[in-house]
Amino acid sequence: MSTLKLSEALARIRSLFPEREFFMRSHGQVRFIRLSPRLQMSVTGGVAAAVLMWLGMMTATLVSQYSSAQDHAALLEREAAVASAESRVQKYRGGIEGVADDLARRQDFIEKAIEGTIGELPKDLPQGTVSDSSAEAEKTVRKISMELPEARRLAQIEARQLAFIERLTRFADARASAAETSIRRVGLNPAMLRNAAAEGQGGPLIRLFTGRDESLDPRFARLGASLERMAAMEKGLARIPNTLPARLEYISSGFGYRSDPFNGGAAFHAGLDFRGPMGAPIYSAAAGTISFVGVKQGYGRCVEVAHGNGLMTRYAHMSYTDARVGEKIDAGAEIGKIGSSGRSTGPHLHFEVRINDRPVNPRPFLEATR
Repeated sequence: MSTLKLSEALARIRSLFPEREFFMRSHGQVRFIRLSPRLQMSVTGGVAAAVLMWLGMMTATLVSQYSSAQDHAALLEREAAVASAESRVQKYRGGIEGVADDLARRQDFIEKAIEGTIGELPKDLPQGTVSDSSAEAEKTVRKISMELPEARRLAQIEARQLAFIERLTRFADARASAAETSIRRVGLNPAMLRNAAAEGQGGPLIRLFTGRDESLDPRFARLGASLERMAAMEKGLARIPNTLPARLEYISSGFGYRSDPFNGGAAFHAGLDFRGPMGAPIYSAAAGTISFVGVKQGYGRCVEVAHGNGLMTRYAHMSYTDARVGEKIDAGAEIGKIGSSGRSTGPHLHFEVRINDRPVNPRPFLEATR
């Protein structure tokens, strides 16, 4: 019975792939092409296998990224656990001088963190979901005021300091999230940029402490993690080409298929053309390193800037450039002058954005907000 059902199933499958015949006419001759059922089934099976393999790889990648994000979030939440009022009372009982020393160490930590990442202290810090220890801080102040009245002022200072730390953490998280949103908008992976920011680092280990026992308050550890994330995301965002490469009149040709300006046939245009006067300045669209200076077929005199993570920008048809290979530049740095060298019908800048040497539409990058 099972053999009969198998035969019927195979017959039904074969019926879906009848022998097909196509003909082609060329220069007055007609040629016939026959596709056998076996060939059709082989091609269909190969395509189905490739699709299944791709879906499997994408699923595995998404699961891995989600798991890593969940693990990281859980770690930050554990590190941000609020210290209890009872534990702080014990420290005050150990001596007011020790508490004052702890507060001085904490202030030093705050100043170094702000100077190294934010620069100028923001006037308004946003609210968020980071742990709020205000109720626990009030409880601590009451307990210390009853047991050690002379330490009441120190307890109030500590409560204000911890409230500031939590607000500053929310500020760093908000800036990091905004940068991540801009990075995703152009199709890049924020986690990839964050990992790349950690490459090529080193130096002596100088740990930061907030206590005499070389311990670090978990809220300060949470702040440190948020500031590190913010700095990495904003560093990655600075290397995304979102600065206009020239002060130009308008875009004279877009990205994609167009009529070739020389022969009128269908052609693919790998970038944006900005028309402008001969000798007008050309600027780097993002921070990076000059990776090529010279002449390329069709492009004429051109400069390429590597921005890391396989991201590269190309500036072509230049009339002049004094850029040097290996030179590190900032976004907006002048790298050459508009010209009409190479395959060009007039003065303009041909601007490309490439990821792993594959051209992509520059518009989303130039429109990304900082």
